[in-house]
Amino acid sequence: MTYIEAIILAIIEGVTEYLPVSSTGHMIIASSFMKIANDDFTKLFTIVIQLGAILAVVALYWKRFFQSVDFYLKLLVAFIPAVILGLLFNNVIDELLESPLVVAVSLILGGFILLKIDDWFKSNEVYDDKNPTAHTEISYLTALKIGLFQCIAMIPGTSRSGSTIVGGMTQKLNRKTAAEFSFFLAVPTMFGATAKKLYDYFGDGLVLSNQQLNLLFIGNVLAFVVAMIAIKSFIDYLSKHGFKIFGYYRIILGILLFVIHYFIYPLSVI
Repeated sequence: MTYIEAIILAIIEGVTEYLPVSSTGHMIIASSFMKIANDDFTKLFTIVIQLGAILAVVALYWKRFFQSVDFYLKLLVAFIPAVILGLLFNNVIDELLESPLVVAVSLILGGFILLKIDDWFKSNEVYDDKNPTAHTEISYLTALKIGLFQCIAMIPGTSRSGSTIVGGMTQKLNRKTAAEFSFFLAVPTMFGATAKKLYDYFGDGLVLSNQQLNLLFIGNVLAFVVAMIAIKSFIDYLSKHGFKIFGYYRIILGILLFVIHYFIYPLSVI
């Protein structure tokens, strides 16, 4: 991997990780065209630079993230389903990840859902004078249900942020609250994924060169900066306009991925 390739992938990670558009789909296209998708370090790089994206959430929501024990327990409750199902179905997930068709179909189906989600849960955005916290309060049961929705994202192309935001809205949370909890939940989820990937990498006897360490540092810094911009922009846009633009984008990307892989250039999945 060159420095230019690392910069491109880090920018893609920062932009797409917290948007409901699937960072996986974008990484497939970018790394495949750069012909580095099957490299072991590329696979590690695309996971480890999520640490930068994690720090972006912590930095933006500093006061809210370091709050009560109750908040952390709710994150833990939401995180547990992904841990259990991830360990149980790890091999199945890896097999799905090797199918561009699965990614393309997931992108398209998720796109159609985002086109309709604002209409389905329009009442979530209406302020209730009698119950001011009706669409912003997250109970332990709500956290668990959102965590179950996060497991859907184990299907490549689904989007972790998209599935958890939709999960939150099914529990009558408004768009902003659902999106912010999705961001918070990303911290333990992505940290766990990074830790496991590093463990597997070094467990296979692989080592990191000085250049690779530099690439990881640069990738994390860029992912951090870009993710901060993406999160703030996403929340502002989402509060005013909803999900439709992301739905159209997913559908276009899914069709593009399908056409590229089957008619133009076979894509390797990282």
